[in-house]
Amino acid sequence: MNFRISGGNKSADIRLTENRIGDILYLTVNMTLPTPEIPETFSIKWNFSASDVHSTWNPSLLDIHGLAFEWGMLKLQSRLASWMPVQSLISQNGTNKLCIAVSDVDTPINIKTGLREEDATFACEIEFFTKPTSPVSSYNATVRFDMRSIPYYDSIYDTSDWWENDCGYKPAHVPDAAKMPMDSLWYSFHQMLDKDEIIKECKASKELGLETVIIDDGWQTDDNNRGYAYCGDWLVAPKKMGDMAELVGELHKIDMKVMLWYSVPFMGKYTSKYEEFKDMFLEGSGNDIDFFGLDPRYKKVRDYLVNIYKNAVSEWKLDGLKLDFIDSFVLRGKSLEYDSKRDYQSLEDAIHALMTEVKTALTKINPDILIEFRQSYVGPSIRKYGNMLRVGDCPCDTLKNRVGVINLRMTSGRTAVHSDMIMWNVNDTVENAALQFASILYGVPQVSVRADKIPEDQYRMLRYYISFWKEWKDVLLDGKLTAENPECNYSSACSTLGDKSVITSFTNPVICVKTKDAVAVNASMYNSLIIKGAKDKNYAVVNCMGDELAKGVVATDIEEINVPVAGMIFITG
Repeated sequence: MNFRISGGNKSADIRLTENRIGDILYLTVNMTLPTPEIPETFSIKWNFSASDVHSTWNPSLLDIHGLAFEWGMLKLQSRLASWMPVQSLISQNGTNKLCIAVSDVDTPINIKTGLREEDATFACEIEFFTKPTSPVSSYNATVRFDMRSIPYYDSIYDTSDWWENDCGYKPAHVPDAAKMPMDSLWYSFHQMLDKDEIIKECKASKELGLETVIIDDGWQTDDNNRGYAYCGDWLVAPKKMGDMAELVGELHKIDMKVMLWYSVPFMGKYTSKYEEFKDMFLEGSGNDIDFFGLDPRYKKVRDYLVNIYKNAVSEWKLDGLKLDFIDSFVLRGKSLEYDSKRDYQSLEDAIHALMTEVKTALTKINPDILIEFRQSYVGPSIRKYGNMLRVGDCPCDTLKNRVGVINLRMTSGRTAVHSDMIMWNVNDTVENAALQFASILYGVPQVSVRADKIPEDQYRMLRYYISFWKEWKDVLLDGKLTAENPECNYSSACSTLGDKSVITSFTNPVICVKTKDAVAVNASMYNSLIIKGAKDKNYAVVNCMGDELAKGVVATDIEEINVPVAGMIFITG
């Protein structure tokens, strides 16, 4: 590949060094400046053949995986607090053609690809320092170009391993509780929280098999109009919650762990702390009308937030925190101007400092503290601070939830990947409700329906799916996950551990059995599955509530077996 450099500081000396190991090319980028300066955006450009390239993958794509054009390039925007720098070009049969990754996951970087009409090649570009950072006199990064003809997911898994093992991004400890199903109260309660109703809900959800409750937005305000105008003081709304320590104690008696939501950046206009912090806001990080984003480049801001979380965990005996909106820290407008009162000028460095201080303070209180982040703040750096990474909000959306879970699994190593909270219309069929769960089996389920307010068949379904998930948890979470047809948002997925596998059909009804024991989940709208490779094995079919419908022996190498929507077929022998 012929690399070209453009842009950058006038005084910058930018040099590239290539080192090829087989079909992986490592490009070292070295920039030096005679005196420290804020780096200006510079790019590395090259062209790559479009031969046998049919789709694009990056962790932020939850729907369209097309190729894009040179004049409207598909762009992955990465920085410490949002996504990660990796983008792939993939063949029709799922083979990797080019996986582009950058060792530096903290600096604001864009990876762009777009098809050139003139010669059927891809115009490719990596932009460094797309947002202002601190002054530097030197900068180094390595770009990894994987051109091996291997399954696309293996190139992504290897990239994640590279970040973790070669680039120094060691993830946080993941306690066992982070890998158990949870009851999140956001969709089921929104801000209409009530202490007695929470206790009632937790008793019911514990009976279903949920082990942790996440108390979301609303505990800190009596206002139920949504928005974040009352965030920032982080005092308990007593009319709703009573005494928080007492509530947590009651939930612990039920044997439920308790996590509490905080919107990290936001300071509302109607809080007592507004006047104190109004000169320490990031322009555009809130709506700049009735809530604003705090600027972590000020030590006072970081100290305030760290003490809020530390005191809450210590005094209320919380088991974890849901730290939200990290990606809302942005740098624009007046916030770009220098202020000597800040101890950091780089926003990314300040976020690092804040998260490091939070993790240090909380793990000192509880080494097994649960910390949840959600898309898009899910990259290798963020994995150092949190042990639960959740799919972004997509209520009732089985497609985005399944794609989000699978994307996160490919890039998150052993960090616990969680689904967005599953919910459904209580008037829907039990099969359609079950599809919400069937779509997210390869992540830790978060459930957000009122267990005492759903119909009996939906209750039975939920209890069965939770029990199934727990029984097969090791295979689902610790097995190797493969997913076919990323250009179709995954037609099927399979997780294999030892001689067991769980296979989910999303759109492809053909199930290939390659292990001694297997479960095939019908998350499609077909009423049957075509089983390959299971001749002479025993099978049993259940519906979405776990009722056995049929059993027998697979008679041929390829056999169609009736499996209802959201049902399962267990294959053994």
